[in-house]
Amino acid sequence: MGDLLSELGKKLAERWLSLLVLPGALYLAVAAVAHTLGQAHPFDLRRLTDQVSAWASRPAVDTAGGQVVLLAAVLAGAAAAGLAAQALGTAAERLGLAADWPAWPRPLRDLAAWRAESRKRRWTGAARTWHQQRDLAAGLLAGSGLRPDPAERHRARRTMRRIAQEEPGRPTWSGDRVDAVAARLERDLHVDLVTVWPPLWLVLPEDVRTQVTAARQALSRAAALAAWAVLYLPLAAWWWPAAVVTAVLLTAGRSRFRTAADTYALLLEAAVRLHARALADHLGLTPASPPAPALGDALTRHLTSSPPPPPP
Repeated sequence: MGDLLSELGKKLAERWLSLLVLPGALYLAVAAVAHTLGQAHPFDLRRLTDQVSAWASRPAVDTAGGQVVLLAAVLAGAAAAGLAAQALGTAAERLGLAADWPAWPRPLRDLAAWRAESRKRRWTGAARTWHQQRDLAAGLLAGSGLRPDPAERHRARRTMRRIAQEEPGRPTWSGDRVDAVAARLERDLHVDLVTVWPPLWLVLPEDVRTQVTAARQALSRAAALAAWAVLYLPLAAWWWPAAVVTAVLLTAGRSRFRTAADTYALLLEAAVRLHARALADHLGLTPASPPAPALGDALTRHLTSSPPPPPP
């Protein structure tokens, strides 16, 4: 038992160090550089080294007690910055997935509604072009045996998928990418993802749950990376290179968030399609094979809670 607690404490310390302290310490270092150099001397290394030497020569830093207090202050400040980034990352993740955007306060809700409608309008135009090109190619192939140039059809498909995998209903690409899983499963298998996923999670193999969990954590880490950009932005008021750091972090966080959302959505859909039958067997249901809609209907009916009775 003691070895287990020791190993658990070691892993928690490693996560605390990697997720909070190290990024926070880097942030404090950049803040100290910004405070020291300012806008007038953004890359003056001599000025920076002189200031660091002056801080190190102070009497309070020469003593062991002063060094302990300084280290504790740095660790506390780094952890506080890391916790702030994690909190902002949660908000950034909520904005990126936009699952509950109709409940957002105004004017954020109005902006999200305008964005969702704009994306839906552009997707509809691209989808209409793709379907027209596909029907035209099928008719020409059936009538004359000729295969037309697929470039226009492929271009329309790329445009459509660049906007969203399915008809957009959220203001962000990442949110629609995850929401597309529910739309596809409902259309193909008649599976209500919100209803079926929690019981399915309990019967998934351990390796599948590990991969899905890792993809979900990657999504949160990408949102936290974008949140660090928000913390670095105020430093640009004292040191303009911090604006470059902000832009780099924001771009990297956005790219990683989209990639993580795509991976997470792929794993969600694959897990349901591959293991829906196992859940049906576990529940004692014997409908058709997993691709058949009868399986999804049976699972959804069985797992859907009954509504509350009417009041007397």
